[in-house]
Amino acid sequence: MFNNEGIDSFLEALYEGLLQIQWQQVVMWGIGALLIYLAIKRDMEPALLLPMGFGAILVNLPLSGAVTQIIKTAASEIHIEGVVDTLFNMGIANELFPLILFIGIGAMIDFGPLLSNPKLMFFGAAAQFGIFFTISMAALLGFPLTDAASIGIIGAADGPTSIFVANVLNSSYLGAIMVAAYSYMALVPIVQPPIIKLLTTKKERLIRMPYKARNVSKTTRILFPIIITMVAGIASPQSVSLVGFLMFGNLIRECGVLDSLSETAQKVLANLVTIFLGITIAARMQAADFLTLSTIMILGLGLIAFIFDTAAGVMLGKLINIFSKTKINPMIGAAGISAFPMSARVVNKMGLKEDPQNFLLMHAVGVNVSGQIASVIAGGLVLGFFIKFV
Repeated sequence: MFNNEGIDSFLEALYEGLLQIQWQQVVMWGIGALLIYLAIKRDMEPALLLPMGFGAILVNLPLSGAVTQIIKTAASEIHIEGVVDTLFNMGIANELFPLILFIGIGAMIDFGPLLSNPKLMFFGAAAQFGIFFTISMAALLGFPLTDAASIGIIGAADGPTSIFVANVLNSSYLGAIMVAAYSYMALVPIVQPPIIKLLTTKKERLIRMPYKARNVSKTTRILFPIIITMVAGIASPQSVSLVGFLMFGNLIRECGVLDSLSETAQKVLANLVTIFLGITIAARMQAADFLTLSTIMILGLGLIAFIFDTAAGVMLGKLINIFSKTKINPMIGAAGISAFPMSARVVNKMGLKEDPQNFLLMHAVGVNVSGQIASVIAGGLVLGFFIKFV
């Protein structure tokens, strides 16, 4: 039981804490609450947005013990490291969390639809256009080259790749880049449909693409991740860790002798790392660093990258239809971004809305997984070119 003295002490401490609150922190609480709302009420990637939103509130409490605090004494300064900063240094600063997460993502991916129709890989490549367009825009807006390259990678629609590239290039805007990358991944169902509808006609959206499943041998499925890793590693050495961990996860899935490890990677490992990754991103969401003009510009550039990625994939589909007798529903090109499997679901849902008998899911999934490969290769290419400017 609290006595009167204890209650008075608590109220005094609470009052002093309230006096420490700044309006910027209140804004960040609002941002955190918005992310939590989108996760719970709108079911938008709750595994990502919920820990991000809670973390944003956690690190913006006055003198929060979750982040590192500096206490000045008469003789010296005492640094008390917060747990969120500890997790950041252990898992993001050294790229550990993103790479481990790639094992889980690789184990989730079925490359069967892509292997059945390898031409879908072109859509994955086309949908990376937004990366390089945004790099150019960021540089023109005055961002240093390494920061511009890191911002452009938001267009990979792949949070782990964005974190990895921004870390290696030592970007000073890592926090904003992480938040933009994961937020737009979650907002794919909102961002993509208007762009797709703007660039396609109703007639194009009604194009049916019957799916003829082709038998992909187990040998092909096993060799594919190994060959992709070797080819990507030789052509773009900087991408080998990204591609390698992704393909290693897929090899665990396809080898047929590690079913328990595959299930662990897909569920336990991926979910655990996602929780830590989501809340750890909040280490760079402190109000003083986050509420800046540069952050607003980065969020805008990230949106531009997503728009141009989506547009490039759709326009490739329209271009192919000019020269091909067998028509392609250009909407599947939008799934070429790396937001797996959200983008494929969006395309399939739009197809069913236009025609309840038009099932585009398998085609969209094939494009989506090709985008996953293309995005990590694009990240490696960006690193290979811009790392010399660090």
